[in-house]
Parts: sequence; structure tokens; C-alpha cells
Amino acid sequence: MVKQYRNLINGEMIETGEWLDVVNPANEEVIGQVPACGQDELDKAVAAARAAFKTWRKTPIEERRAAILAIAGAIKENGEELFRLLTSEQGKPHAQAQQEIYGAAGMASAQSTLELEDEINEDSESRLSRTRRVPVGVVGGIVPWNFPVMMAIQKIVPAMLSGCTIILKPSPFTPLTTLRIAELIADKVPAGVVNIITGEDSLGPLITQHPDIDKITFTGSTATGKKIMEGASADLKRITLELGGNDASIVLPDADPKKVAEQLFWSSFSNAGQICIAAKRVYIHEDIYDELSAAIVEYAKNVKVGDGAQQGTGVGPIQNKKQYERVLELIQDAKDKGYKFLLGGDKDPSGTGYFVPLTILDNPPEDARIVAEEQFGPVMPLMKFSSEDEVIAKANNSEYGLAGAVWTANPDKGVEIAEQLETGTVWVNEFLHLSPFAPFGGHKQSGFGAEYGKEGLKEFTYPQVITVKRDNVPA
Repeated sequence: MVKQYRNLINGEMIETGEWLDVVNPANEEVIGQVPACGQDELDKAVAAARAAFKTWRKTPIEERRAAILAIAGAIKENGEELFRLLTSEQGKPHAQAQQEIYGAAGMASAQSTLELEDEINEDSESRLSRTRRVPVGVVGGIVPWNFPVMMAIQKIVPAMLSGCTIILKPSPFTPLTTLRIAELIADKVPAGVVNIITGEDSLGPLITQHPDIDKITFTGSTATGKKIMEGASADLKRITLELGGNDASIVLPDADPKKVAEQLFWSSFSNAGQICIAAKRVYIHEDIYDELSAAIVEYAKNVKVGDGAQQGTGVGPIQNKKQYERVLELIQDAKDKGYKFLLGGDKDPSGTGYFVPLTILDNPPEDARIVAEEQFGPVMPLMKFSSEDEVIAKANNSEYGLAGAVWTANPDKGVEIAEQLETGTVWVNEFLHLSPFAPFGGHKQSGFGAEYGKEGLKEFTYPQVITVKRDNVPA
């Protein structure tokens, strides 16, 4: 019998009587069921969060930190069970699932140390003015399917630390590990502070439009982000949106192809390319293009695509059928247009699971869909460039501005180029690194607001200015 998971509302694990199936993307088999929540369950969760907020906002920060550390400890102590469950529902190989689970525990611990100190605006004979940060209130968090645990923690932890309470909605594609964590922490957090409810995509707008939710934090597509922004506008909810990206990597002519080929491969193909900050456009200087492209292809030939639970798998399946079909559509479009493939491009229709062969394209045009659109799959278009001005213009020619990277033997030159890229994050000679202490957010249509670090924590607060007239000043 398929295991049924329950939701966390007001400190209790509950079910609705209506269930949603969760499928393993490697074999398309149902591996669990979760409650199908609607307006009634949401209202109960919001009421619990609203009641808990009255007390939680006044709880000393050391007690809030202790609750966060208890969550981190529960995840770490149950890490093996959790990463195996994560692989079964998300598809990523065990090694990458381990990174997500233990990384989420580490991220929670690190971020628990953050603090927003009062700022003194004026300290004069006539008055004392200071700005303090106060919690926004009840938060609605909506989480994607590519990093379901890490993104859940990234919404829960700053909400709790700031003094807010939260209702979290996992993706209907990947709710199991999050609900298992809910079981583990139900008695470690005061009732109502953290509520986790599952449902179809239709639950998202109910959260966005709920009159007693004060803030929305969402990670997902730009198209959905725009709808959330529109829905939140009715009562001016605060919002944080971490949205899509079409991130460019720039490889300068002094980069060593033998050294960077493997790193470039994983910058595009980690988690089967289902990362908002993955390298989705790779620009290589013409002087090293042939050598580097050949090295990337040669490395790719030795990477196993398969079930993430099988030993030796490097790249797992696409997480869900809808995204799988979209990636295949982009690849077919490239084939129809006659673009050259260095690797991949074909799909065995007889197999089960949402597997897409590693696909590398040779210098497609800038207006090709597979270049201009975010693929979010195991697809890597390689393009030539001849000058810095040319490649900077191409990298910036996108509605997105989430992340990017520069690869070079000269870090100073890398920084010089990085400072000209219109993105929120740029790496020089590395990729996919996020710090719990550094803000992460997008420019242009890649997002609104920031996550991580003090800037991310501020997103869950209002500034409040208190000014005191000094008594010793004559009227």
C-alpha cells in the first residue's frame, strides 16, 4: 500500500480525506499520497499562524534560534532517510540529494546566527532616533520542485528568526520529504509557528489572495511570479520573488580547457539542469572554442544518466512530465531548425521515466529558442565569441538577470567583466555557490527582493522608527 503523508497545522499532523498522488520521475510509479487541501485547511492554518504570531513575535531571539537549531538537528539526524526519500520523489542522484539535505541543515544553523541590530539615526541633545526591525506577520511560502527541502528551509528559517509565522506550500510534485520533516519538527516548534499544507497548484492563488496573510515568498517561474505579484497587490502584501534565469557563462581565451571542462559541465547539468542559476548559455572565446567544446563532450560521454537511486548515476530524470515534454520540445525545435548537435538530441520513446539524454549544441544562433529561453533541463548550448564587448552585450541581452559566471586565468579581468553583467550574482572561476550570509536575488525579470543574509532577513520585517525628544531641551 502507498504511504500517506499528513500536513502540519497548529502543531498537529492532519489529513483531509482527499489525496494527491506523488510519482517517482525515474519510473513513473506512485510512491506516496498527500492531502489535497483547499480553502478550509488554509483558513485553519492561517488562523493558527495568526494566533501564534502574537506570542512568537515577542519570543526572545535566543529561543527562536533554539527552535531553528532543533529543526536543523532533526534534519541532520534523519539525513539518510530524508535524502533517499528526496531522490525517490525529485529524481536527483543520491549524492546531490545528500548535498541538499545536509546543506539545508547547515544553512538553517548558519542563518540562525543572523541578527538585525537597531540603527541610530540621530543621537543629539534634542532627540534620540533609532530604527528597529519588526516582523511583518503571517507569511505564505510557496516552494518549487527542483530543490524542495532547501527552498522550504530558506523560507521557514528567516520567517521564524524575524518573529513571523508561516504557512508553507510544497510543490505537489515533491511534497514528501518536506512532510516527513514536518513530522520530525512538530513537537520542536510552538504550535502554529510553522504550518505545512499540500494541494494542487490552485492552492497557490488562495494563499496569495488570503486577506490574513501579510507576506508572500515564492520561488518559481517568472510567469507565475507575475501572477503572484498581481494577486498580492489587492491588499499590498509584501513579496519576495526568486524567479527564472537564463544565466550566461563566459569563458575567456586564457582559461585552461582541461581544467574548466568538468566544472562547466556540472555548472549546466547538475540536478539535470533544473537549477535557476545553472549555466544555460555558455560563451567560449573562439581561440579555445574547439578544444574546450571537445573536452566538455568527452567528459559528458562518461556521465551516466539514470535513476538517481542507482550507484554511479550522475544525472537523473526531469522531475515531472510537463517539464520533460517542454525540454523535448526545445530540443526538437533545434533539430527542426537544423542546428548542430555535439551530443544528444535523440530520445528512446520505449523507456519509462522522464529521462532526457545529455544534449550539447554547437554554436546555435542567439535567437534560437534553446538559447533565448530558459531550458531547465540537461541542455547546454555552446556559442563562440571574439571580443569582450560582444560577449558582454550577448550575456546581457535577456529579460532575465539572476546569475552568471566568468572563467579566466586572470581573476582581476574576471571581476572587470563581472561588474558589467546585469545580474544579481556573478561568480569568477566557480559556480552555483550561495552563502547564508550573502544576499541572493535577481535583476530585471528574475525576481523581486532578496533571500539569504541580512538583506534576506529584512524582507520579513518592517522598519520602525522611534524618536524620543530629550527632556533637557527647552520648549
